[in-house]
Amino acid sequence: MAERRSPAAAFAGRFETASASGALRLAELPFLTQVNVRVDPASPAADEVAGVLGAPLPTEPGTAVRSGELTVAWLGPDEWLVIGPEGFRHELLRKAVADGRGSVVDVSAQRTTLLVAGPRARDVLAHGCALDLHPSVFGPGRCAQTTLARTQVVLLPQQDGFLVLVRSSFAAYLAAWLLDAATEHLR
Repeated sequence: MAERRSPAAAFAGRFETASASGALRLAELPFLTQVNVRVDPASPAADEVAGVLGAPLPTEPGTAVRSGELTVAWLGPDEWLVIGPEGFRHELLRKAVADGRGSVVDVSAQRTTLLVAGPRARDVLAHGCALDLHPSVFGPGRCAQTTLARTQVVLLPQQDGFLVLVRSSFAAYLAAWLLDAATEHLR
């Protein structure tokens, strides 16, 4: 059986080198479980999903909630992305939306997660993202579907940086772009 290889695995050494100064940390967080949930937020199924997750589904646009090892990001009026550790078993979510009351789809293979952290993280991301990334506007508890370096991403601010969820087919391009932007901002 072939060893699993993450979409940005080839960049691990370069990410480590770029992170050596301490001003910026780049890394791939491969193989996180990502589950798309679609359900009417006012339905009993939404309450059941919230019970499984241990937190209510965020209903304010552009918000995210944490519950233990899980993050639930608002993607639309009836759509959320649940992000958890590799191996998170989402079968209970499927049971919560049984009988056609919603859908639960594992989209883990669709994206990988890049970490951009450290004191210069916002500077590097601002180089290719039109969002106002100031922590007073876009800090922990927020999320956005946006473009970064002309690539569609889901951006989640964390206490020490950002999670950048990027489609697997664009991961190498975005990793190279981040390294280039980091070089420019760390001179």
